[in-house]
Amino acid sequence: MNLHEYQSKALMARFGLPILKGRLCYTPKEAQAAADSIGTSVCVVKAQVHAGGRGKAGGVKLAKSSEEAKANAEKILGMTLVTPQTGKAGKLVRKVYVEAGCDIAREFYLSMLVDRAQTCISMVISAEGGMDIEEVAEKHPEKLLTLRINPKVGLQSFEANQAGFFLGLNLETTRKLGKVLAGCYRFFVSCDLSLLEVNPLVLTKQNEFIVLDAKCAVDNNALFRHPEIEEMQDYDEVDDRELKASRLELSYIALDGNIGCMVNGAGLAMATMDIIKSYGETPANFLDVGGGATKERVTEAFKIILADPEVEAILVNIFGGIMRCDVIATGVVEAAKELGIKVPLVVRLQGTNVELGNKILSESGLKIISATTMDDAAKKISEAVGKR
Repeated sequence: MNLHEYQSKALMARFGLPILKGRLCYTPKEAQAAADSIGTSVCVVKAQVHAGGRGKAGGVKLAKSSEEAKANAEKILGMTLVTPQTGKAGKLVRKVYVEAGCDIAREFYLSMLVDRAQTCISMVISAEGGMDIEEVAEKHPEKLLTLRINPKVGLQSFEANQAGFFLGLNLETTRKLGKVLAGCYRFFVSCDLSLLEVNPLVLTKQNEFIVLDAKCAVDNNALFRHPEIEEMQDYDEVDDRELKASRLELSYIALDGNIGCMVNGAGLAMATMDIIKSYGETPANFLDVGGGATKERVTEAFKIILADPEVEAILVNIFGGIMRCDVIATGVVEAAKELGIKVPLVVRLQGTNVELGNKILSESGLKIISATTMDDAAKKISEAVGKR
């Protein structure tokens, strides 16, 4: 679950992390009042959407007066913000965060994430704060320091010192950085985050660190431990299809491709997307229907996939283990008839009663293309799209 900047900062403040005074606003007049109450000579009006790159897209503006804050809020509220992370559709800005300004001396990049490959929490540090970190990593990897923190012992002082020395800080400033890093680590672990990104973490001219921007993602599997965080879910920021899928207990993530995917099992779903890419097509979604692929569940899954206007064909890839292939095939046929699916439909079944399942598909009277292997399925879905 993603959090807005203002929500992330509210949580970080509980862990003693340095946050500037700010206020959430829904109207230009609220922004004007917020700027007056903050009382600094300069404030910043920031669009609150679940995406990075807001500044370059016009979603972050400086204001030197409350009237200017109001004018900036008028420009930002209601705009469709398009960044590399929103996709071409962009995101509608419904609220802004008005925050105090500060005297910036240096900007740094800081992130923490769960590193499953190394079974640890990885901390990434860079002196290139405020920049697109992906570009820095690609062109200047030497400017990034990655610290792999052992979860059994947590962040150690020597690791914080290593980060400070890498950034070229003196001993006093390195100690201050260590307190910030320790607070971020406690926040990350205590709130069961999967990602924390602070870009930039700034050092002011007064030699104090400030979290100037923050982005957090909470592990959905741990939300039962954090009901106060779960209540922060902003449903306006959730894709309608993803929201519907979550209510139906389907694992669905919208992507930017043209091939709809319906698979059971997360590993099989990822392998299916990979093989679609190998044939020059792009998956339109990740969708795991789970082990109980009933007719009702399959029908709802088809509805979610077909709600995407970019879908040109659908690939169903099911392994019948607990659920038999004949039951799955019946569900696919009945769902296809009920919905009147007009795009090419390729179905690959393997597992229990696979022969009977394929017979049901072939005798359905529908234009269902059967496939035997994953490679065969990917090839046929690619050919079906090419013939349209």
